Amino acid sequence: MTIPFDPSAIAAVGIYAALCAIILIWLGNSTGTLRRKHRISIGDGGNKHLIRTMRGHANAAENMPITLILLTIAALIGTPAFVLHILGILFVVGRILHAWHFIQEDAPGWQRFVGFGLSALVTLILALGLAGHGIWLIFK
Repeated sequence: MTIPFDPSAIAAVGIYAALCAIILIWLGNSTGTLRRKHRISIGDGGNKHLIRTMRGHANAAENMPITLILLTIAALIGTPAFVLHILGILFVVGRILHAWHFIQEDAPGWQRFVGFGLSALVTLILALGLAGHGIWLIFK
């Protein structure tokens, strides 16, 4: 079985990978700004705002790669570009909300909840979709 290659699907994933990279740069810069402000070069110095910002950065670094890998595999097996755009937009919006929550010294809980919820939902949809597709191909 040959799957038609759609360059626009890979380009869609590239857009969301680039936006995720920008979010990571934003979080890294926020961490660096706090380090300079509080003169903390290594670790967190017990500074609650720095701990919070570092955790947000780590969370993004922990969760973005698997979703981008899943998006890439989805593109390679023929998922329509518009579906990848919907999933990519939802994921990036979720990651922005989540990051925004963590870089603030104090933030409303809904940002974290909605940000994580959107991100996790996209990851779950991709994981279930790819697992289902793989199982279907094995047993068809």
